[in-house]
Amino acid sequence: MSFIKQYQSYKKRPFGNYLFNKGIGLSAPFFGKLKPDVSHYTEGHCEVKMKDRWGVRNHIGTVNAGALCSLAELTGGLTIDSAIDPGLRWLPSGMTVAYIKKAKGTLTCKCKLDGTITETGDTVVPLAIVDTSGDTVFTAEISFYVSRRPT
Repeated sequence: MSFIKQYQSYKKRPFGNYLFNKGIGLSAPFFGKLKPDVSHYTEGHCEVKMKDRWGVRNHIGTVNAGALCSLAELTGGLTIDSAIDPGLRWLPSGMTVAYIKKAKGTLTCKCKLDGTITETGDTVVPLAIVDTSGDTVFTAEISFYVSRRPT
């Protein structure tokens, strides 16, 4: 079952969003360390929040670059998963990032794709992370290799 179908199923239940977010950490334990909060998830569009806390900070008291990249990879992966044909699968193959501003406070990673991905090959997914004031603190372009699912 795709992530978006799981999300839609969980959203109908009490505490569904909480359970879906915990499920991310069970299916991909590394992402669980971010304590992600999927705040919006529709076909081709995903927003994931992450609170600024001790476990994701660096030596200068801001959110660590690795945590920002992980948040971006999670959000981009959920987005592409919701935008590809069911007969396709994806795997991240590269990421180009820009650190725009020191990342502090609750951060929201936003990613939106237009249309359904029906072709195999490399697909570039753009995204941005914004802080609570709406300022962009980080941008990324993630390359995903899309291939056919084995039959």
